[in-house]
Amino acid sequence: MSFRMVAKASRSRNRERLSPIFSAVRRSFSDVCSQSTPPSFGIVFDIDGVVLRGDIPIGGSPQALRRLYHTSGSLRVPYIFLTNGGGFRESTRARELSELLGVNVTPSQVVQGHSPFKQLVDRYKNELVVAVGKGEPAAVMSEYGFKNVLSIDDYASCFENIDPLAPYKKWTTKVTSKDRTTEEVRVPLRNNVQSQRVQAAFIISDSVDWSRDIQVLCDILRTGGLPGRDIGHQPQLYFAHDDLAYQAAFPSERLGLGAFRIALEAVFNRVHQHPLEYTCYGKPNPFVFKNAEILLEQLVSSLHHANAASHHFKTLYMIGDNPLVDIKGAKKAGHPWFSILTRTGVFKEKGNHPNFPADLVVDTVEEAVDYILKKECNS
Repeated sequence: MSFRMVAKASRSRNRERLSPIFSAVRRSFSDVCSQSTPPSFGIVFDIDGVVLRGDIPIGGSPQALRRLYHTSGSLRVPYIFLTNGGGFRESTRARELSELLGVNVTPSQVVQGHSPFKQLVDRYKNELVVAVGKGEPAAVMSEYGFKNVLSIDDYASCFENIDPLAPYKKWTTKVTSKDRTTEEVRVPLRNNVQSQRVQAAFIISDSVDWSRDIQVLCDILRTGGLPGRDIGHQPQLYFAHDDLAYQAAFPSERLGLGAFRIALEAVFNRVHQHPLEYTCYGKPNPFVFKNAEILLEQLVSSLHHANAASHHFKTLYMIGDNPLVDIKGAKKAGHPWFSILTRTGVFKEKGNHPNFPADLVVDTVEEAVDYILKKECNS
């Protein structure tokens, strides 16, 4: 179903029930947003299961997001996307969201699970590091400033027979990124790579080939970064997030990066004398929510030509579909976060979540935005 058909169907379903609210909110919100003072609230959207399912908009997301813009197309309410997903550069994801949702999304409004890896550039800038995951993992890390990064595809290709199952894998991967190709890596880097110690492995997004990636990562991590050599001190290992499951296009949840972490850890701990050591980023880490607040303050500063340090939000709304990730994270972050749980993704129950209850539960992201605008306009 096309984007235009989905948007039209969603509008038709909700028009009769919500049109009086729409009219009142639009009028009052227009008055509020015409003021020169920066808004006292901001909104953070999860992506998968909230605004998109696969590449299809859901929950009235296109029309909900359009209400956060002036008629001229400029942004009037500060908002960002905060997702544990990734694998692509923020600029690529922003362009994709803009096309799917029909609004102008900038790269500064997209925070992915691996975005915090930018803060590790100074530590590993010139060191050999390996990036794992779907999409364009090496290109992501290169854009962050890492100078000597290889995708695990390219790294594994430098070692003959490192994947004993390779002859039985008949699939091919379409080259859609700016990651270096296998041939480019083989000449002249192949021999150099085999003698260079990997200082860190970064799990950017979901592994496409679990068997190979677990094998190669165990080789790297057991040998101090030199596969095929003696046992050595484990290099650093970083995960973009630790989500066990997420909502994709399939009706039930799919296993996420957290499942891959569990598998890797279980195998590593059986083949190595010391337990696997690693660091996980992403939601529900409170650090991620604090960083989101800073980014929203910077966005307000750019919109209103104000000093970001002097602006403080009274309320920040986290709209998510996963109680164990979105809601738990907002709760741990504390003031000024207000959590809203939708039923369009991982969570589908009638009531609230028993262990991590949200401040508000709604059916769709469109209803969440309705609530926020009505509340903020009448306060």
